[in-house]
Amino acid sequence: MEQKSILTGFAIVVLDRGFVYVGQVDHDGEWCVITNAHNIRYWGTERGLGQLALEGPTGKTKLDAAGTVRAPARAVISLLDTEAAKWSR
Repeated sequence: MEQKSILTGFAIVVLDRGFVYVGQVDHDGEWCVITNAHNIRYWGTERGLGQLALEGPTGKTKLDAAGTVRAPARAVISLLDTEAAKWSR
């Protein structure tokens, strides 16, 4: 049976155990798949994760390419909408 996506778009995904990714998200309620994902290893902000969501990465932000990340929905702590254009370097 095909499941419908309940969220699709570019977002920052906070997972349990402190993992934070940014990328194209498809969340169907059971799995959260992040394509073209980057792990946000160091935020480099003065105003927290919300600053990254609103403004994109700073000069101090450290990103590590991660390919495609698949996480069970139960591991998702929060999703912050952001704009892909702000993340292209």
